[in-house]
Amino acid sequence: MKLSKSIIEEIRELIRSARANVARGVDLIQVNTCFEVGRRIIEEEQKGEGRAHYGKAVIKALAGRLIAEFGSGFSERNLAYMRAFFQIYRDRNPILQTASAKSDSGEKMQTLSALSESLVQAITPLGKPPFTLSWSHYVFLIGIQNPDERSFYEIEATQQNWTVRELQRQFDSSLYERLALSRDKNGIRRLARNGHIINQSKDLLKEPLVLEFLGLSEQARYSETDLEAAIIDHIERFLLELGKGFLFEARQKRFTFDADHFFVDLVFYNRLLRCYVLIDLKIGKLTHQNLGQMQMYVNYFDRYIKTETENASVGIVLCKNRNGALVEITLPKDANIHAREYQLYLPSKEALRRKLIEWVGEAAE
Repeated sequence: MKLSKSIIEEIRELIRSARANVARGVDLIQVNTCFEVGRRIIEEEQKGEGRAHYGKAVIKALAGRLIAEFGSGFSERNLAYMRAFFQIYRDRNPILQTASAKSDSGEKMQTLSALSESLVQAITPLGKPPFTLSWSHYVFLIGIQNPDERSFYEIEATQQNWTVRELQRQFDSSLYERLALSRDKNGIRRLARNGHIINQSKDLLKEPLVLEFLGLSEQARYSETDLEAAIIDHIERFLLELGKGFLFEARQKRFTFDADHFFVDLVFYNRLLRCYVLIDLKIGKLTHQNLGQMQMYVNYFDRYIKTETENASVGIVLCKNRNGALVEITLPKDANIHAREYQLYLPSKEALRRKLIEWVGEAAE
C-alpha cells in the first residue's frame, strides 16, 4: 500500500514533537528539583547563627550524604549553584511556592513524584512553565550579574532554542550590549522584558557584527570574495549572527537594468518584517558611492522584485570601518540603507559595557 507523503510527514512530526516534549519535561523536572534543593538549603541556613560559615557547613554536610547515594551531581559546587539559583529566581516559581506553603502548613511535599505531578500540570496548555531551559542553561545564566542582561539571554535562549554552546557564544560576542547600543533607554528596558523584538528595519541592526567563526585573520590579507565565500561556508552561523527571521536566498544575485548587469553580494529575506535584506561586503574604506550603489539595489528590488504585500527592502553595507559622518550626510534620516561594521574577533565585553554605561548616562542628561 502506498502512503501519502503528507501522512508520513505528519506522523514524523508528531513523534519528533513527543520526543522533544519528553526530553523537555525531564529537563524541567531537574530544574525544579534544583530550585527546591536550593530552597531547602536556604531554609536550613536560616536556622543557624553565623550564616555564611554555617551555610558552607550545610552544603558540605549535604554533599557528603547525597554524593554517596545519588552521585557527583550533588557535589558541593553543584549544591552551591542550586542555592544561588533559588536566590536569583525565588519569585519565579508559583507552583513550587504553593508546594512550600503546603509544607509550612504540615502538608510536606516529600517525593520527586509529587514534584513531577506539579510539573506535568504546569506544562499543560492551561498553564505556562515557570522555567523554560535546561539546568545547564541556568548554571550559565546565574553567572551573569546584571539582572536585565540575564533576563534578555534567558528569553532569547528560549525563543531561539539555543544550545548552551550557542548561548555562551552569544554572551561572549556581547549580543546584549551590541543591541542595547543601538537603542534608546526605553528600548534597552524592552530588551530585558521581551528579548529582541523585530518590528521595524532598524530592529535588525547591531554593531559590530561579530564574525570570528569565519576563520579569517585580522592580520591576513583577504578579498571581498574571500569574505563572501567564508560567509557562505558558515551560512548557518552567519544567519544566527544576523538575528531573527532571516532566510538565505542568493549570493551574487544578478539583475539587469538598461543593458547593464549588477550583482548583489548576498540576498536574504526576513520573514518577520516580510522584506528583502540586501548585503554588500566592503573591506576597504566606506565611500558615498558604496551607499549610492546600495540605494540603487534597494530601489530596483522595491520596484521590480517585491510584491505589493511585502514591505520595503533593506540595504546593509557591511564594512570594516564605518564613517558615521559620511553615512549621516549621504543618507536621509528615514532611509532603509544602513552601514554597519563587522569584526573578525570577539569584542571586549568590558569595553562595550563601559560604552553602554556612558551612552545611557549621556541620554539621561
